[in-house]
Amino acid sequence: MINIKKQIYSILTISVLSRFLIAGSAWVALLSQRGFSMVEIGIVESVFHVASFCFEIPSGIISDVFGRKKSMILSQCMFILSAVLMIFSESLWGICLSIVFDAFGYNFSSGSREALAYDSLKVSGHEDRYRDFASTDLSVYRISNAASLLCAGLALILGYRTAYIIDIIVLSVCLMVSSGLKEVSVEDDQFEGTISQRLIDTTKESILFLVSNRKSIGTMLFNSLIGAFQTLILFFLQARLPLCGLDDRLFGPALFFMTLGGAVGAKLASKTEHITYRKTGYICAVITLICFGMSLIVFPPVMILAGFTVNIAGDLFYVCTDEELNRQFPSSQRATLVSVSSLCFSVVMMIMSPLFGFIFS
Repeated sequence: MINIKKQIYSILTISVLSRFLIAGSAWVALLSQRGFSMVEIGIVESVFHVASFCFEIPSGIISDVFGRKKSMILSQCMFILSAVLMIFSESLWGICLSIVFDAFGYNFSSGSREALAYDSLKVSGHEDRYRDFASTDLSVYRISNAASLLCAGLALILGYRTAYIIDIIVLSVCLMVSSGLKEVSVEDDQFEGTISQRLIDTTKESILFLVSNRKSIGTMLFNSLIGAFQTLILFFLQARLPLCGLDDRLFGPALFFMTLGGAVGAKLASKTEHITYRKTGYICAVITLICFGMSLIVFPPVMILAGFTVNIAGDLFYVCTDEELNRQFPSSQRATLVSVSSLCFSVVMMIMSPLFGFIFS
């Protein structure tokens, strides 16, 4: 019998530690410090998104077939390998290879964590507690990420080698915690046969599910649209705030404050179960559009408030969508279908990024 408290606490521990990476939070500044140009850094960022896009769904299928625990262990191994390559790579090719493994780390984690948590609660008879888990998970994830942003300056002081060694130590702890997780099997939903047959069956059944469930596709796309607005507003605010008169000494605290909005939104999600999913979506969409308008006002306090508020709306709706989709997904294809949701977000980002660049230019 699975110890559900230990399982959930372990997953939350991984969420906290995996985002508290001082080198990972300052990787752009560290590359710049090492002498790489902004064009080269832009190439590295593009390589990350291409690798992530290509491997998103295959990683979900691997997770469903071979197990979510194994996938989460692989995720930490990919992150560690990426950090090691960052230490020893001197060329752009080496840095690009490092960032590919970093993308694979995110791919293996994406979907696996949510699927393992949902099915662990399901087999323990606590399926109705998933929203509370998702809310807490995203909250600690955001807070840890915000804390790592405050430590970004420390990474520059220590230098990239020392900073990445610290990251490797933290990731090694994550690896040990991942190794202690319990694999969950929902027997009535599992495919049988050889590994190749299971891979084929998982892929085929996932496609059939999506074809026959247009509601799920619509939910994924609507969530991706709100998430893209949230991400791009924050991205361009980072570039515009210094140009709009914000004191350099307040830039870090401003980013920290805006990031905390996500933690607030995630926690609020656990208090909104009495509101229908559709109504929650409409409310969050309206708030997001208002924040978009506020972000165009050339006045730093209003812009910072827009960033904080859009994070509340975006993360609140993300948690609600996470629960809504997991209710619909079959357990045997859960990680694959969550990966499809992530892929939808990438596609929407590819379309909207140039448009936002034009608007904020």
